[in-house]
Amino acid sequence: MTLPAPAPIREFETIDRARFDAEIRPSRQPAIFRGLGRDWPAVQAGTQSPESTVAYLKRFSHSELVPAIVGPPEIAGRFFYTDDLKAFNFQRGRTALDPFLERLLRDQNADKPYAMAVQSIPIPELLPGFVEENRIDLLDADVIPRIWIGNKIQVATHYDLMENIGVVIAGRRRFTVFPPEQIANLYSGPFELTPAGTPVSLVELANPDLQKFPKFADAMATAQSAVLEPGDIIYLPFHWWHAVDSLDAVNAFVNYWWSPAPAGLGSPYEALMFALMSLRGLPEDQQDVWRMLFDHYVFQANGDPAGHLPPDVQGVLGPITPHQIGRMKATLIDSLNKR
Repeated sequence: MTLPAPAPIREFETIDRARFDAEIRPSRQPAIFRGLGRDWPAVQAGTQSPESTVAYLKRFSHSELVPAIVGPPEIAGRFFYTDDLKAFNFQRGRTALDPFLERLLRDQNADKPYAMAVQSIPIPELLPGFVEENRIDLLDADVIPRIWIGNKIQVATHYDLMENIGVVIAGRRRFTVFPPEQIANLYSGPFELTPAGTPVSLVELANPDLQKFPKFADAMATAQSAVLEPGDIIYLPFHWWHAVDSLDAVNAFVNYWWSPAPAGLGSPYEALMFALMSLRGLPEDQQDVWRMLFDHYVFQANGDPAGHLPPDVQGVLGPITPHQIGRMKATLIDSLNKR
C-alpha cells in the first residue's frame, strides 16, 4: 500500500507578536515562519559551517557536566526501544559540552557514527549569555529557552504537554506532524517507559509496518511536514504529535515551551493517570455515567454546572482560585493516603 505524502505545513514570511496571538495560535494549526530567526548571531554562525556553529556555542559553554544520550551505529540514529519494548536502544550519561561538540565535528564524515544528542537543556544553565544575544519577540521574555544539539538522529513521533516554538540554528530538521485526534492511529508505546516523558508512537515513520499498525494509514492522510533551514521557526500547538529528523551531521535547535493555563493548577497528565487507575476497570454502565459526569462538571458541555447556586456555596464548582486549588489538593492527598 502506498501512503500519501504529507501535506506541507502552512508557511508565513512575516509575523509579529500581535498577529501570532490574534491569528496563528487561535487557529490551533502548526505554522512555519521562514527566516524569522535569520538575524540571530547563532543562526549566522550556523549558516557558515559546522565549525562556526561549534565555535559560537563554545563562547558560552562551561566545564560542568550535562545529560547526554548516545546510541550505537546499529540504530542508524533512531533513538527508540529495544525489540521487546522493555528498554531503550541508547544509553544515558553525562558530559561536558565542549568535548561533545568536538566529537560531533570529528564524526562529520563517518559512515556509521554513534548517534549523539544533548537534549532539552535550559540555555541559561548550559550557555550563560546566549539568550542575551539571541531573542524571540513572539513570547514573553520569561519563557526559558532550551537547546538541542546532536548529529543525524530521529526522534520518534510524540506530543508535548505545552505549546512549542522552535528555532533552527544549525543544520536542517524535518518535522512531520499529526493532529491530536490521531492518537488511536499512532499506536502509543508504554506509559511507564518513555524516552522523554510522554508516550511515543511505535510506528517507524520512514518504514511503517502496516500489517502490524494498519490504522497508521489513516494518520498519514492527516500528516503535514516541512524541512526547516537555519533561521526558520516552527510553531507546534498543544498536543500536536511530531516526529523530528535531524538531517545533518551537526545540528542545533532552540525551543520554547509554555502554557497559557493559569499557574498553580493540578497536572492533567496526573489526572489521566488517576483516571486510568480509578475508572478504566469499572463496569461499562458505570463508565457511561462517569463520562457524562466529566462532560457536565469538568468540560461544562451543558453550560456552567454551578450557575444555579449562590456564589458562596459553589465550592469546587465555582471559580478556580488559589484557595480552592489548595483545598482540592488537600482533599486528594488525604484520600490517597487512606488507600
